[in-house]
Amino acid sequence: MPASANTECVERAGRGMERAALPCLTVVDVEPSGASAADELDERDVAAARRGDEQAFERLVKRHQRAVARLLWRFTRDHEDHAELVGDVFVAAYSALSHWRGKGTFERWLRAIAVRGGYSYWRRRGRDRARIEFSADVGELLDERGEERSSESAVAAAELVHGLLAKLSERDRVVVTLLHLEGLSVAEVAEATGWSQSMVKVQAFRARGRLKKLLEEGS
Repeated sequence: MPASANTECVERAGRGMERAALPCLTVVDVEPSGASAADELDERDVAAARRGDEQAFERLVKRHQRAVARLLWRFTRDHEDHAELVGDVFVAAYSALSHWRGKGTFERWLRAIAVRGGYSYWRRRGRDRARIEFSADVGELLDERGEERSSESAVAAAELVHGLLAKLSERDRVVVTLLHLEGLSVAEVAEATGWSQSMVKVQAFRARGRLKKLLEEGS
């Protein structure tokens, strides 16, 4: 279903919420296909939090903290930075609750803030050019997500992928992370980044080409 062009900027809150290089955060007004029980709880708690109910916002944090932390683990393996990024997301969300119109889910809106925070973190930190050992497992994981692996080999492969992505530009890293590692659709990536769906497809095509070249150079 087409979305209307309602756009709001999330104000900076905390050191992780820079707006450079990504467009203004887009709040996409999508008619829900049927709110889930969790979505309805979110709506009630957001309304209460807007009225100053601190416990309501604490419930939102508890409900979504694990998903936000999982997503941001894609952006950094540094535990201290990761914890700070997760905290920054909820600070930004609290500061911008008035911008959420309730026409899309709170979870999707929060994910967009998390993506922006991770992208800004990459920009601040700069690209990590550390040399890593490449293997066929990396390409397999990126292309098809591979077959089930032992927990030890899965961790090793994840670290290799993280190192490989560190050699890409921030825009390439965002689109590969969301499309291929998080498994989002093109439409969902467009919503999270504020890019058009066509731009997501073009960026993904370019990123896959650069990844292929990196894999060939490292083999």
